[in-house]
Amino acid sequence: MKKHLVIVAVALAAFVVTPAVFAATAGLTGAKAALADVNPDLAAMLTYAIQDERLARAEYQAIIGKLGSVRPFSNIIRAEKTHIEYLEGLFGAHKITVPADTTPSLTAPRDFAAALEAGRQAEIDNIAMYDRFLSRELPADVRQVFVQLKAASQNHLRAFTTNQGRSS
Repeated sequence: MKKHLVIVAVALAAFVVTPAVFAATAGLTGAKAALADVNPDLAAMLTYAIQDERLARAEYQAIIGKLGSVRPFSNIIRAEKTHIEYLEGLFGAHKITVPADTTPSLTAPRDFAAALEAGRQAEIDNIAMYDRFLSRELPADVRQVFVQLKAASQNHLRAFTTNQGRSS
């Protein structure tokens, strides 16, 4: 009887879903997955961060593809490339494998106003993610990059907000 209970307990333990696993199975990535993960470790935080920066790049590429090289998207997309490079450096410094870029192609919002709102929401989520990460114990180099990336997202949010009401 004890043997059967142990087997059942082990089998049930195999099906316990951690927040990170649940987030992945629910199709969440980037900031949304980070905000759903109750206790991310360093590898998870870096993974969520690079996913989110890649998602932002893909979103802004789609917008530029549809609307042309309009500001602020044309400026901000260059910054996303730099953010990804910073994060890749942290993966290397901490001997964590950089996850493959599986970012899907995205469909651009219907117009410039919707694109600005999508950009605003992406940056709000990104800032919330970095706030969450910065509330934890982090290696100094990771903290420094997360502070920089959060500040950049605050600047991007300001740019999107300032441009609302403007036609492309």
